[in-house]
Amino acid sequence: MNAHTKEFRSERRRDLAEQMQWFRDEPIEAMREVAVNSADGIKSLKAPVRAFAHSGVKLATVSQKAVQNLIELESEVITSALTAAAMRLERAAQAEGVVDLVLDQAEMLGATRDRLVDHATRAVEIFKVTGRDLGDVARHAYEIVVKTTEEEVPEVKRAKRKVKRAVRKTTARARKAAA
Repeated sequence: MNAHTKEFRSERRRDLAEQMQWFRDEPIEAMREVAVNSADGIKSLKAPVRAFAHSGVKLATVSQKAVQNLIELESEVITSALTAAAMRLERAAQAEGVVDLVLDQAEMLGATRDRLVDHATRAVEIFKVTGRDLGDVARHAYEIVVKTTEEEVPEVKRAKRKVKRAVRKTTARARKAAA
């Protein structure tokens, strides 16, 4: 483990030394190369950023739909609970004795149980559909990002610029120009 770490560090040092030498020998060409590579890297981020933005819109739609369904379910739960409570009170008021009161309330327990099971089942279904939709959004975003990173961006071949160097006039041309 220790030898592997030392080897890795020595390779990194060697690579860094080569890069420093390149920067010293050809600083302008090195900076051009760095600028071109940086520009290519920035350009390659366009597709993943767009994919994430599109996934964000899809995610907002899925979550909004889920919240809407849950609010509608909550409204139905409260309405049915209030209706059931009102019915229990009406039956309690109409009961002629304690026995009738207990029997009427026991009779309504089955309907209450069925209602609660129905509401719980609907809530689970909402979460199941939402989870599936979120998985689809995540899967789609992952596929787009992985696909764009796996695709090689075609490199644009750039013409190498020749470095202009100062040309000295020959002595004959210099004398001729001076005369």
